[in-house]
Amino acid sequence: MSVSLGMPKAPPPVLNPRRKSRQIQVGKVAVGGDAPVSVQSMTTTLTSDINATLQQIAELTAAGCDIVRVACPSQDDADALPAIAKKSQIPVIADIHFQPKYVFAAIDAGCAAVRVNPGNIRQFDDKVKEIAKAAGDAGTSIRIGVNAGSLDKRLLEKYGKATPEALVESAVWEASLFEEHGFRDFKISVKHNDPVVMVRAYELLAERGDWPLHLGVTEAGPAFQGTIKSAVAFGHLLGQGIGDTIRVSLSAPPVEEVKVGIQILQSLNLRPRKLEIVSCPSCGRAQVDVYTLAEQVTAGLEGMEVPLRVAVMGCVVNGPGEAREADLGVASGNGKGQIFVRGEVVKTVPESKIVETLIEEAMRIAEEMGDDAPEGTPQVSVS
Repeated sequence: MSVSLGMPKAPPPVLNPRRKSRQIQVGKVAVGGDAPVSVQSMTTTLTSDINATLQQIAELTAAGCDIVRVACPSQDDADALPAIAKKSQIPVIADIHFQPKYVFAAIDAGCAAVRVNPGNIRQFDDKVKEIAKAAGDAGTSIRIGVNAGSLDKRLLEKYGKATPEALVESAVWEASLFEEHGFRDFKISVKHNDPVVMVRAYELLAERGDWPLHLGVTEAGPAFQGTIKSAVAFGHLLGQGIGDTIRVSLSAPPVEEVKVGIQILQSLNLRPRKLEIVSCPSCGRAQVDVYTLAEQVTAGLEGMEVPLRVAVMGCVVNGPGEAREADLGVASGNGKGQIFVRGEVVKTVPESKIVETLIEEAMRIAEEMGDDAPEGTPQVSVS
């Protein structure tokens, strides 16, 4: 049977066009303008431990991270930056707080960008002219990172707390200082741990200028809570076209941040979809163990890079319809499953063979899709 496979000709629909921001470079990654929304994360290693930091950066790169940030709170960390910036496969941003001297060290080290927090760098405004010149001469971009937890005391006194207006006033003021000195290669973040406050701050900031915006809910929390808060906030903003690069902040391994960020972008059609498992939540109508099937199929196809939607459905109510809509699917019932490929039933198998059949069909489809097919055959254990 000949099945037409491959990416659709028309781009997938999005909720709203992207906001027109100016474009900057973070090393080899363009941010803003018509560049794709990039995904960032931050290492959790001691930056001074070069090997451990590079190992974690390699893991993040493999997970799909576009840009990585490393902390630089000490001279030992600053001394490690040249080797890390040189050997990293993705652009490195140095994260600077308190000590302005490390901003210049990071620029000299060849970092792709420097994140500065105006609220807690001593006499920061007095250093902007020097920073702008050094960064401009080196081709290093800047992130002006305003954070609710370290807002300038003057603004806290004025507004009483870190309101959206306070965050935006801080960001716009610092942006104006850089622009006064002819430096425009910067992006801005206005982070808060409350998604509602954070969303409003970015909406206000987007109205004030064409700066590229880095989205983040700061201190979002453990994996489950942080994922929900970030998805809600990012979905609202990106759905309006606001946001040029994102970082999901989780109390979890940084690779998990990247996975969540990529999934958010894929869900909004802002990044090409790869493997997507569509599975029903199970209910009293289910005649097979949907949970186990979905988990085994997900595990068996882990690492697949081709754009493939696989539907794992547990009953005859919605199952056939969902399976037909997917690239590959199964509608299960009475101890057996109908296997669909692009809307057509290709075979019926017993429940014990559903997972391995889906794996086999997925690999066949991947082969037909050409060079994007993954290396090797995924393995799955069916109990």
